[in-house]
Amino acid sequence: MIQASPGSASHAGPASPDPPTLGPVIFNPYDYAFHEDPYPTYRRLREEAPVYHNPDLEFWALSRHADVVAAFRDNTRLSSANGVSLDPSAYGPNAHKVMSFLAMDDPRHMRMRRLVSKGFTPRRVADLEERILELTLRYLEPAVGAREFDWISEFAGKLPMDVISELMGVPESDRNEIRRLADLVVHREEGVLDVPVAAMEASLHLVGYYADMLAERRKKETSDLTSALLAAEIDGDRLTDDEIIGFMFLMVVAGNETTTKLLGNALYWGAHNKSEVAQVLRDPARAPQWVEETLRYDTSSQIVARTAVADIELHDATIPAGGKVLLLIGSANRDSDVFDTAADFRIGRDSSQKIASFGGGVHFCLGAHLARLEANIALEQFARRVADYEIDEDRCERVHSTNVRGFAALPVEVTERHA
Repeated sequence: MIQASPGSASHAGPASPDPPTLGPVIFNPYDYAFHEDPYPTYRRLREEAPVYHNPDLEFWALSRHADVVAAFRDNTRLSSANGVSLDPSAYGPNAHKVMSFLAMDDPRHMRMRRLVSKGFTPRRVADLEERILELTLRYLEPAVGAREFDWISEFAGKLPMDVISELMGVPESDRNEIRRLADLVVHREEGVLDVPVAAMEASLHLVGYYADMLAERRKKETSDLTSALLAAEIDGDRLTDDEIIGFMFLMVVAGNETTTKLLGNALYWGAHNKSEVAQVLRDPARAPQWVEETLRYDTSSQIVARTAVADIELHDATIPAGGKVLLLIGSANRDSDVFDTAADFRIGRDSSQKIASFGGGVHFCLGAHLARLEANIALEQFARRVADYEIDEDRCERVHSTNVRGFAALPVEVTERHA
């Protein structure tokens, strides 16, 4: 992750050894050690290499908040058409097949987004609120009642997938398998610098499943989002089957995974900052503040890629046309030039308008409201039922991914709140 060379101790008397001399910062998004704690690397990148180049993995990286936010808004010089993933197999002109309009530029992106928005409306999301609460309580109440449980497998891994599945009309009997496939899509084995075979196979299974589902909706219309996407039309223009399947794949992988990781990260950092999370446990209505600080402090979506369309001059460096550019969202959210005491987890700070977690510009995350709604409901209901909790550090398991940060397992023990 970061190379360090030892200092040499003096032999002329009792003086202390010199402090270690840090070598040049090295940033490898595939490194398991980096996944454990990326933030020291991010800090050094912001300070020493705000335009970082990794010639071996063939990417450039922007780490400062001002540069990341500006890059999100600069959809002219920074293209999304090759997709948002560092992985070579997921990057290129066919990325839109599984990443939908995330991997498109205007006007193609705007056409697709407008059509999708005809079905994926704010009203449709708002109408889910009561159902999200029902699903939350279905999983949360028995888990809290057991006192010891895995927050991911028993709750956070189930709720977002069920919400997306409710939205799209996936039957309950299929949801565990869909969730398993979605997990495989994002996981990366140590030392593998591309999309692994298991992830490719899982992607094919998901695409096939949604193609079958679409064929069923063509025969018999329903009230779910899948049918709404089939019916979406603007001036005679409609989405193709491939476009709808691409959007559904995006929803189940990006929409589901990032919210699961958000819920896990919230609980993890709450346990590490007891005086902060105690404010929410005393007053569950403050759950949205817990969500917002988690989105800033340790966001689930850490890194997205762009492609330079022209040479870009920045901080005495030149990113060449055609270069792959990584926007380090996790680093931007810890930039002390923008956030006071940025390295501290502080519930209640007002940062929702500054965080880079949902992107910006024309590609601002279409599912941001849904993610916040789910997390707000989930953590409020947790706080209403729990007086205190502990995490079993020894049994926590991280997800290893170049884009997403969070947990595969997060064992917790709760102390129930008594009325």
